[in-house]
Amino acid sequence: MDIFASLGDGFAIALTWQNLGLALLGCFLGTIMGALPGLGPSNGVAILIPLAFTMGLGATPSLILLTSVYYGAMYGGRISSILLNIPGDEPAMMTCLDGHPMARKGLAGEALSLSGIASFVGAFFATWGLILLAPQLVKIALLFGPAEYFALFALAFMTLGGVSSTNQAKSAFAAALGLGLAMIGVDTQTGVPRFTFGEVHLYDGLDFLVAIVGLFALSEVFIFLEERHGSADAEGRQLKVGRLTPPMSMIKQTAPTMLRSSALGFLAGVLPGAGASLGSFISYSMEKRLVDREGTFGKGDPRGVAAPEAGNNAAAGGALVPMLALGVPGSGTTAVLLAVLLSLNITPGPLLFTQNPDVVWGLIAALFIANFMLLALNIPMVGLFTKVLMVPPRVLMPIVAMVSFVGIYGISGSSFDLMVMIGFGILGWVLRKFDVPLVPIILGTLLGNSMENNLRRAITIDNGDWFTLIDSPLSIVLWAIAIIGFILPLIVGRKVKARMHERGDEEGSLTD
Repeated sequence: MDIFASLGDGFAIALTWQNLGLALLGCFLGTIMGALPGLGPSNGVAILIPLAFTMGLGATPSLILLTSVYYGAMYGGRISSILLNIPGDEPAMMTCLDGHPMARKGLAGEALSLSGIASFVGAFFATWGLILLAPQLVKIALLFGPAEYFALFALAFMTLGGVSSTNQAKSAFAAALGLGLAMIGVDTQTGVPRFTFGEVHLYDGLDFLVAIVGLFALSEVFIFLEERHGSADAEGRQLKVGRLTPPMSMIKQTAPTMLRSSALGFLAGVLPGAGASLGSFISYSMEKRLVDREGTFGKGDPRGVAAPEAGNNAAAGGALVPMLALGVPGSGTTAVLLAVLLSLNITPGPLLFTQNPDVVWGLIAALFIANFMLLALNIPMVGLFTKVLMVPPRVLMPIVAMVSFVGIYGISGSSFDLMVMIGFGILGWVLRKFDVPLVPIILGTLLGNSMENNLRRAITIDNGDWFTLIDSPLSIVLWAIAIIGFILPLIVGRKVKARMHERGDEEGSLTD
């Protein structure tokens, strides 16, 4: 009953006019960000972080805005997948397999609406999972000491590549780079400046938000300038949306698929590093094995649209569970949201539910509201969102750059931070050219100081004995999961990734 009382308090916070307006704005902007190929939820949230801070929003309104953008971007990723056969982001890749064939059959509107309903079911299921599971994780987290927290942070870094990763060395390099960046500034214990090179501006360390906006938003501008010139599949642009609501028979046919895929996706999201990509992949693969007796998957089967959409949206909600309960992000976008919380002097973890219950429960209530808003927006306004695909990059990218520069300067008022942001933008562009993931860098920058402090405390408490790191059953379990999570992608990662792309190639050959 305490959970429902807390949820009621959360709705009292979320149902203010300001928060309702922010949720609606976040849903609308997030759907647009998700619809644009290549941006995705991580970039969408990063681009709009400066907006939240320049508006002078508090912790709860900022999170409501940005998590609504997160959910909206997960919804929006399906639009370009279905109409253009171009995934808005990696989790939407599996939606291409049956979504685009449906569009070619003249069922684009039905595919878009069905995917919106599946996204709603997945996100709704995941939000209830967050309510029920996060408080239980908090009880376990209260058993953590410094050694256990260090093992937990190590687990986050070692599993961040996810099961679908094919190059753990690049993920490890990115994590090490992030930890190195976290060392910049004055040592909190000794007072000695580290890696500041005499630059006074670096004594306080690097600002999380400057690094995130540079790595994600500004590097995206550079990538667009280099590779994308506004061209797209002209045929895809000419596909008509058609009927906007799927027939009731189609909804009944796909309802069991949505429920099964939501459960699988949520479990994938809760696992650190698995994320929405794995959620959509396993949901589609499992559903294909269960129900594809006539070989219709990949040829425009509505169940092939419902499965990955329910799975990736459930995974998006599931990734919030470890972030709020343990302070460890479950995906790239939740790493960005973690940075926002830390910038607002709110520390996610077991004490968050007792020290800042208004933030947690206001956010959870806002997720329910945003989910219904997205369902209401995405069916009648599908035609409007599809027109977003007509916006050429030469118009879009200057807007992204303007929001980044004006927002960061509005937050800090420092021209030095703008130079640092440009430096991170160039760094992000170079690393993306070499397929080095950016999320471990952000995670290292965010968690590096906490990881170092917990390591120092654990060793100090045990008089310099390093074996204290594996002295408790809980820490041994965490280290075992971390090692398995690091080794598993080396064994199965290449196969999983290959199968994801093979299915995309097979579908492409069927629709060409």
